[in-house]
Amino acid sequence: MFQGINTSASALTSQRLRMDVVSSNMANAESTRGRLVDGEWEPYRRKMVVMEPNQTFKGHLNRAQEEQRGNGVKVSRIVEDQTPFKLFYQPTHPDADDNGFVQLPNVDPLKEMVDMMSASRSYEANITALDAHKNMLLKALEIGK
Repeated sequence: MFQGINTSASALTSQRLRMDVVSSNMANAESTRGRLVDGEWEPYRRKMVVMEPNQTFKGHLNRAQEEQRGNGVKVSRIVEDQTPFKLFYQPTHPDADDNGFVQLPNVDPLKEMVDMMSASRSYEANITALDAHKNMLLKALEIGK
């Protein structure tokens, strides 16, 4: 009875985390000192959310025996984007190397805005699905009156 609510709730939680990660990426888009590696500062590295179906072996077994139902989604991990850092020539910058180049984060604001819009739309769609499921349950309760 509450499967639809649980599925939408898991998606809402995952999309909210995705929006938080995108916000973090945007906030650090100019951070040349993200973390210290072997005594050298490395720029902030873009992070991405990896999601997977929220199922266990029991869930797979039940689906095989009964009907096809989803169990929602969960965030399995947050990974760092391994694309190379951007190089910018600014010899007066404190983090410039011997040739005058500064490594900037591998964050593309345009890509982040697309990810934010996608996560936001998914969040809104799951709220709509949750409301529809709630309304169906309320209508079902009214039948008994």
